[in-house]
Amino acid sequence: MDLSNRVAVITGGGSGIGRAVATAMAPRGVAAVALVDVSPAVVEIAESLNAAAGRNYAIAFQGDTTDPAFRASVFDQMGTRFGEVSLCVPAAGITRDDLAVRVDKVTGKARIYPVEQFKLVVDVNLIAPVYWALEMIGRIAEGRAARGLKRWNADEGMQGSVVFIGSVSSQGNRGQISYASTKAGIEGAAATIMKEAMYYGVRCSVIHPGFTDTPMVRAMGADYVAKNILPFTQLGRLIQPAEIADAICFMLASSAVSGELWVDAGWHAPA
Repeated sequence: MDLSNRVAVITGGGSGIGRAVATAMAPRGVAAVALVDVSPAVVEIAESLNAAAGRNYAIAFQGDTTDPAFRASVFDQMGTRFGEVSLCVPAAGITRDDLAVRVDKVTGKARIYPVEQFKLVVDVNLIAPVYWALEMIGRIAEGRAARGLKRWNADEGMQGSVVFIGSVSSQGNRGQISYASTKAGIEGAAATIMKEAMYYGVRCSVIHPGFTDTPMVRAMGADYVAKNILPFTQLGRLIQPAEIADAICFMLASSAVSGELWVDAGWHAPA
């Protein structure tokens, strides 16, 4: 699947893995990338990517990825300006890490993980990515129906590709009850979507990054990274976002990829 002249949507595009994927798409000839992020800084990020690439391919959209109207508007605008979106990397995500149960040393009372925090992480990390992918698949399906096309066949070539962002935490990680649950959920959602979306010629896969040098990981603190991450990583360092982006572009382009890829630098959670 040639990425050149394709139109892409990347959520969480203002930093970390999302930004790295948008950067990696420029030399691969992607026609346009919707750079979606909740931070208003995404506008400056898009400008810097365009300057570095020497062309205006990154289009900034600032908004809440859990908002259905915002999601639809991004696809509407990209479709009108550049044509059908056929690449989707819903990379926006958050963490709200804490122990599932913590006992107060003074009162002896147990405090369980707040349900509102759990629901927030589910909304951002699981529901939103699934629906950004479905938005693209639905529009590809509509386009095929308008052209009188039904079941896709291999002679047509791939019509689209989705790469979800999983995590090594999907295997279970202390202090990440909500985050790990959403990343495990992504696996089931992707496997199901893949079985359905191939009817329209759209592939779906999941990449599971290890601990990557992103703002989310850096927010854990240097001491935490040095004590709890690096000793359990065979690579001996955090993964660079560009390394993950390179793997994602491979997954988008290779028509043989339809499952999961673990890009974990040999990290395994301690017991």
